[in-house]
Amino acid sequence: MDKAKIEKFDEDSMNYILKSKENQSFDRKQKITSKKKIAKTIAAFANTNGGEIVVGISDQNQVIGIDPEEEIYMIESANELHCHPKAELSFKKLSYVDNDPSPYESADKLLLLVQVEKAPSPGVLWRESQNSEEKFYIRQGDRSISIS
Repeated sequence: MDKAKIEKFDEDSMNYILKSKENQSFDRKQKITSKKKIAKTIAAFANTNGGEIVVGISDQNQVIGIDPEEEIYMIESANELHCHPKAELSFKKLSYVDNDPSPYESADKLLLLVQVEKAPSPGVLWRESQNSEEKFYIRQGDRSISIS
């Protein structure tokens, strides 16, 4: 992994993210486990006003840390397989030192910040598979909902 591409994330920035509620333009994920689900979130952000996804934080606001390369692969392949046209994404790898890690964890943790750009009209359609019906998702509050 190229260390030059990893940004240090300070305590204040992390506290801001941990205190932020998921909303129309912000979501957090512990890990990407389903390409179909993350593609819905990507399409919904792209079809609303864009947004940010932080990967590596649990639902209980614990900084878990992840392998950013693995998560980038999952997100890019989800975008390729399930979003038409593909959403425009950018990635930042974030390095964070946890001052209070569990005894089983390292204090050095990596997170991934995914920026989803607002899509030009007509937007990004989501499809379950190559030949399935396409759906249009938007972000409403902290949820991605289908309006088609």
